[in-house]
Amino acid sequence: MNQLKLGVVGTGSVVREIYQHLYYRSDFSPLVSVEAICDVNESNLNEFGDANSIPRERRFNDFNAMYDAVELDAVHINTPDSFHKQPVLAALEHDLDILLPKPLADRIEDAQDMMTALEKSRRFMGVDFHKREDPRLKEARARCAEGVYGSIQTSVWYMLDKLMVADPNHVPRFFATDDFAVKNTPVSFLTVHMADAFMFVTGLKPVEVRATGYKQKLPSLSPVPVDGYDLVDTEVFFENGANVHFITGWALPNTAHANTVQSARIIGSEGVLDLNLDRPGYHEILADGIFERNPLFRNFESHGHVSGYGMTSPGRIIQNIQRFRNGEMSDEQKAELMSPIALGFYTTVVCEAAHKSLENGEETAQGVLRGTAIQVEKLLT
Repeated sequence: MNQLKLGVVGTGSVVREIYQHLYYRSDFSPLVSVEAICDVNESNLNEFGDANSIPRERRFNDFNAMYDAVELDAVHINTPDSFHKQPVLAALEHDLDILLPKPLADRIEDAQDMMTALEKSRRFMGVDFHKREDPRLKEARARCAEGVYGSIQTSVWYMLDKLMVADPNHVPRFFATDDFAVKNTPVSFLTVHMADAFMFVTGLKPVEVRATGYKQKLPSLSPVPVDGYDLVDTEVFFENGANVHFITGWALPNTAHANTVQSARIIGSEGVLDLNLDRPGYHEILADGIFERNPLFRNFESHGHVSGYGMTSPGRIIQNIQRFRNGEMSDEQKAELMSPIALGFYTTVVCEAAHKSLENGEETAQGVLRGTAIQVEKLLT
C-alpha cells in the first residue's frame, strides 16, 4: 500500500502531545509520509521541522503556498477550532483528503460550509473525536443500544484541566499564546469532547441549550490576567427529554493528579452507568507528586512505540482515507463515515448554542454569567 503524502497545517501543542507519535512512532506510521508542514508560529514550525528532518523548503507559513508547492494526497489540519474552515476549503479545492481534530467547527455556519464543499468535492474527510475509540465508551454505547439502562433521564459529565493549560504565566507554557483562553473557551475546547461522547453513547440529539459561565480565577492571574471563563456549565435538553450537564473548565490546581480530571454518570429508567474517565491506568507516587498515567489513551512502550486510542482514532481515519483512495469504500460506507453525526455536526450545534447562550446572558453574581435558553431548531433555521 502506498504511503499517504501528508501535509500538516499547525505544528503546536496538539501535534507535540499527540500527533507526532501518530506520524512517526505508531502502528499507523507506515501509512503516512509527512511531506510538508505549515505554521504561522516560526518556533513551533522549526522545532517540529528540525526534530523530524523536514527540509527548510518544505516549511511554510501559508497553507495555500504549501498546497501549491508540494505534491500531497491528504492534509492534517491542526489549527484552532475557529480557524478550521479556510484551510479545509482550500484543501478541498486542491483535491486533498482531510484529517481534522475535533470539533468540525465551533460555528454552525462554518460546519455547514465545510460539509457542503466536501459533498461537492467528492473527497474524504474524517474528524478525530478520539473518545469514540475509548473502549469504555464503546462498551457503554453497545449497552445503551441494548436498552440495558432503559430510557436515559439525566446525566452529568465534567472535564477539568489544570490551570497551567490556560495560564500564560506558567513556565514552561502549556500553550503558546497569551490569549489562548480568550479565543478558546472551555466549551469549544472541552465541552465538545464530553457532549460528543454523550451523543456517541446514547445516540440522542440536542433540542435546547443553556450555559452558565464563571470568570473568577483567570482574571486574577498575575502578571498576565486573562479575560476568559474558568468554568462553564452547559445544560442541554435532548429529544427524549433527558437533561444533561456538561461542566468544563481549566482552573483546577496544578497539583491535581492528572492534567485533566474527568468523569460522567448516566442515569436511566432501568439503571446507572458510572464512567471514571480519569482513573484509566495507574498511580505513580514520586518526589514531585502523585500522577495518574493513562495507557489507554497514550501508551509509551519500552522500545519507543506509542499505542492507545489516542493513536487508534486518527489512525483509523488514515486507514479510511487509504481505503477511499484505493476504491475500497462503498458509497454507503462513505455516506455513513461522512454523515453529519459522524462528522460531529451536532457537537458544533451544542458549542455554538452554548456560546450564544452566554452572549445573551446576564451577570447574576460577581464573575457569574447566566445564559439564556437557546432552542436548537430555531438556531438551525
